Amino acid sequence: MSSTRHRLLAATAVTAGTVALWRRATARSAERPEGGDRWLTVTVNRPPDEIDPDDPPEPLRRYADRIEVRTRPAPGGRGTELAARPRGGTPPAAASPLARLAGDDPRQDVRRALRDAKALLEAGEVLEPDAPPTTRDTPGGRLVGLVTRRSGGEGVL
Repeated sequence: MSSTRHRLLAATAVTAGTVALWRRATARSAERPEGGDRWLTVTVNRPPDEIDPDDPPEPLRRYADRIEVRTRPAPGGRGTELAARPRGGTPPAAASPLARLAGDDPRQDVRRALRDAKALLEAGEVLEPDAPPTTRDTPGGRLVGLVTRRSGGEGVL
């Protein structure tokens, strides 16, 4: 096979994958409640009586005037569910996949604060990756890095 055909096949595969991911993200956003006012939740490996929703961990405390926080026992007695959501909900336009990719979704800060609070409660500190990385990015790695940065480090587009 010629290199032109390889490039054409690769471009077609990337395009098909992108379209599939876009449809999946759009379908998921259509299933969500209007305004994106659902609770964002993490499960913390701590008993419920050790986590006070009125005095949340420091990462959540930074947003105390803009978020609601609640706790409840995790199913099966496996720790505590720590949940937060923006007060007053989120406008549907701000919760769209495009807003998430552009970094304009206000819930991204809440997600990050929840992850940091979980790390702080479980490990006693928020661990950060080494910067700069010790390896060189491949073209595919650059694409993944770009998408990951644009998605607010959520792990989900």
